[in-house]
Amino acid sequence: MFELALDYQYATIKDSLNGALFQVCPLDYKFITKEHEKTALKRVFYFIDAFLLFNNNALNLGKVPTFLAINKMSAIPFDKTDRKFMSMALGLARKGLGYTTPNPAVGAVIVKDGKVIGRGWHKRAGTAHAEVNAIRDAGSEAKGADIYVTLEPCNHTGRTPPCTRAVLEAGIKRVVIGAMDPNPKVKGGGAQFLRKKGLQVETGCLEGECMRLIAPFAKHMRTALPWVRLKAASSLDGRVASRTGHSKWITNEQARGFGQELRQWSDAILVGKNTALKDDPSLTFRKRGRPSKKLLRVILDSRLSLPLELKVFEVSGEAPTLVVTTLDAPKEKSRALEERGVQVVKLPASPEGQVDVRELMKFLGASGIQSVLVEGGAHVHGSFWDKGLVDEAFFFFAPIVIGGKEAPSSVLGQGVEKVSQAPRLHEVKCRWFGDNVLLSGLVSNLERFWS
Repeated sequence: MFELALDYQYATIKDSLNGALFQVCPLDYKFITKEHEKTALKRVFYFIDAFLLFNNNALNLGKVPTFLAINKMSAIPFDKTDRKFMSMALGLARKGLGYTTPNPAVGAVIVKDGKVIGRGWHKRAGTAHAEVNAIRDAGSEAKGADIYVTLEPCNHTGRTPPCTRAVLEAGIKRVVIGAMDPNPKVKGGGAQFLRKKGLQVETGCLEGECMRLIAPFAKHMRTALPWVRLKAASSLDGRVASRTGHSKWITNEQARGFGQELRQWSDAILVGKNTALKDDPSLTFRKRGRPSKKLLRVILDSRLSLPLELKVFEVSGEAPTLVVTTLDAPKEKSRALEERGVQVVKLPASPEGQVDVRELMKFLGASGIQSVLVEGGAHVHGSFWDKGLVDEAFFFFAPIVIGGKEAPSSVLGQGVEKVSQAPRLHEVKCRWFGDNVLLSGLVSNLERFWS
């Protein structure tokens, strides 16, 4: 059986037996209102006709009219009500971002007669999952209700019992799932279990957003490497400081506040030696109204030349520091750092004599780090782009022009030879913070972590 699933951005045809993605048709759902929905659906049906025409062998449906093709599929055009409740679940899930490692962040909403009766999200690893928290919030009202959950409910016992059992015992009748579990060993198991028990299960509601939410978990689980977010803040002409090195502040307070949110989402934050020396940042997470969290501070210093008095060397339980250096770094300085509670790791150097960031990502992944926020500077940014290690990028721009050939830009490194070789972001988003603007987007293709 094949499934047609619609969300804000895509019409997707999937093989419900093996999950193979056959085709994607972009839809401008963000512009769709009620009166435009019929037009949008017509575009999907035209797409199906064309798809069937050119893929008869793959689908084994033959050249048949669209309405017959739809009858042979499980058509699930999620309406605006479904999307609204899944958006609520996504909002809840984001509260857990950065707190749930090694588990993914998940949110759930329980709805009955069009009203939300239960909300929940996974708060920390080892505690109840989102579905269980939502069911507890709903109480006995959960019987006969719908549950919207951003990730397929687990059907296995880990540190907590399987969520599928909780959903079943609560008497829920319909389960709407955002993203399937990326683990190939268990993918589809939760949905299949619930279907066999007689529940109505629908998948793929706001799937792209739900997948993006847990991209660090999915990548780490599939590759043992962390998800790399790169953040840069610059003037309109791409400068991160003036020719004298002055950089405080280029972006406004609102934009910097969102920078703290990026830190919340991450397991580790990484900067180079020059940034640590010039700015002397604490690199901690501090946001009013949010619980504190552990954030590993990673400092690249190939010769261990940084002074011990820097703020990043003031170590605490929630602000540990890891200094990464090369094999020939001085032993005396290494001991001095370790005496202050700083962890020092020596890795092979790159051909340029710097820390090999690819080897560093392997080390961090093996240490259980699922996400890294790279905050600079320009040479470090360049090394991550040159090595193809960036998964997601966040570029903040302030409406100023700094100029000057000596003023540093946001990205250095070797760069590409041709414009056609330049990494291109997709699923690009624009967000305003007063007169500052954030352009963000994905570099990696999420599908490869689910295929």
